[in-house]
Amino acid sequence: MAPIAAGELIPDGTLAYLDDQDKFQQLSVHSLAKGKKVILFAVPGAFTPGCSMKHVPGFIEKAEELKSKGIEEIICISVNDPYVMKAWEKSYPENKHVKFLADGSANYARALGLERNDSERGWFGVRSRRFALLLDDLTVKVANIEAGGEISASTAEEMLKAL
Repeated sequence: MAPIAAGELIPDGTLAYLDDQDKFQQLSVHSLAKGKKVILFAVPGAFTPGCSMKHVPGFIEKAEELKSKGIEEIICISVNDPYVMKAWEKSYPENKHVKFLADGSANYARALGLERNDSERGWFGVRSRRFALLLDDLTVKVANIEAGGEISASTAEEMLKAL
């Protein structure tokens, strides 16, 4: 399947999280993004160095600026379970705007055509490619997809330039 591209309607999918009472919750991507300007970005794994020290902090630091340019939701997804995603979110006490959602089986990454198989590395299995999408009422306006291990095209700074 070809990766999602600018001009396409984002597919619906189910993501998960733990609420404030640690109860498992699910929601659809369409319910989060319909009628809104949204940034949906994905990382290969929670608590990994590049994701934890560069990618996510950039979106947390630039959240107010993104919101001032009309972004209503900033969503981080990873192929991890909701427990890991909640723990990861708590590791950023300064975060007020980025939602951390789980794509535990990589089903949504697959629906976007953005999964990658890291099984040969021995411990990762199927993950998501690193990307950032700018959505406007479910339509992809910008699809910044990283080619390899870098963190450049999918940063908060690049999303700001696109706005």
